[in-house]
Amino acid sequence: MTNELKVLFYLKKNQSKKSGLCPVMGRIQVGKTMVQFSLKIDVDAKLWDAKAGRLKGKSVVANDANRQIEKINLLIYSRYNEMVRLGREFTASDLKVIVQGMAKAQDSLCAYLEKMIEKLAARVGKDRASGSLTGIKYHHSQLTDFLKTRYKLDDISFRALNHSFIEEYVHYLRVTRKLAVGTTTNAVNRLREVISEAIDEGIIGKDPFFSYDLEYPESKHRYISREDLTKIMSAEFENETTWIVRDMFVFSSFTGLAYIDVKNLTYENIVRQEDGSYWIMTHRQKTGSASNIRLMEISLALIEKYRNDNANGKVFPVPIYPTTLNHLKKIDKQCKLDKNLCYHMSRHTFASLITLSEGVPIETVSKMLGHRDITTTQIYAEVSTDKILKDIMVLSEKINGKYILIN
Repeated sequence: MTNELKVLFYLKKNQSKKSGLCPVMGRIQVGKTMVQFSLKIDVDAKLWDAKAGRLKGKSVVANDANRQIEKINLLIYSRYNEMVRLGREFTASDLKVIVQGMAKAQDSLCAYLEKMIEKLAARVGKDRASGSLTGIKYHHSQLTDFLKTRYKLDDISFRALNHSFIEEYVHYLRVTRKLAVGTTTNAVNRLREVISEAIDEGIIGKDPFFSYDLEYPESKHRYISREDLTKIMSAEFENETTWIVRDMFVFSSFTGLAYIDVKNLTYENIVRQEDGSYWIMTHRQKTGSASNIRLMEISLALIEKYRNDNANGKVFPVPIYPTTLNHLKKIDKQCKLDKNLCYHMSRHTFASLITLSEGVPIETVSKMLGHRDITTTQIYAEVSTDKILKDIMVLSEKINGKYILIN
């Protein structure tokens, strides 16, 4: 079937209203299929130019009506080109449904995502972090780049989304953008969240992700060894910021606090108990969950080290995150670790090396890390060779002499 498009706007003079105005109608023809629809615009028949399909003159009424007609005309051709580029079979009726649905800006993917960004921006500083806003803006730019690269479009209707679209988006991220599996999965999951919200609002009825299987990378939680931690703790640095970043990393390795929680940590969060012990009493910014941690000597020493350096009550003079990452790379290079250090590795080190490997119950570790669910803590339960050796030695002592082999 030939999918040539023809669009016509005309007046329905036989249905003129009491005011003398006539409704403007539209006709879409795709190949041999044709449909008519109302533009919900009433105009004076005397001003109508049948050949141009517009109103004559430059009055406010004429300009306003012509502007609305032109907007719908552009929308029809835009959706038509979209369907052609997607290689879909469609009729005039299909195009009418899409166009009428697209009359609302939020019915298109990127426009809807822009509205989500606006709503999130209003919540930053209240119940959402600025990093969340940066993340959703980044995913918005990925989507718009994909649409321009693959389909030569600025936006796409929700109704045009299907498994093929998702697979092409994954291919674009993995092959064209050369992103890792985990980063790609994160981007596609963001797309899934946008579509889920649109479904909840009744904008679309069918989920294009239905029965779609997304590839998830094998989860690898990296922590450093006791040897590596010792190297970091005994190293000396020329740059003052490197010293600060080193101390922050060590502090998190012995407390399990994330970067943002160290940044937010104040001396008011350090509480002395009746038995003389000191505890961190705080809430994680990410989840809002309570995080109560008994401080060890190394952590206490680092707290005291910076006590007089900050007038704002914060424990550490924390650099911005990009600066922190930069100095972690310097530490990694100077200590010859070859670990590609990132700050979150300190939290993993606390969970795996400092606590779980030393026999601290996983329920206790979960509370200290501020996890809402113990299953989240279980991903850190990677048993080291030292831990296996200790456990086997304890087991050997317990069963020694209890079993006798008779030849």
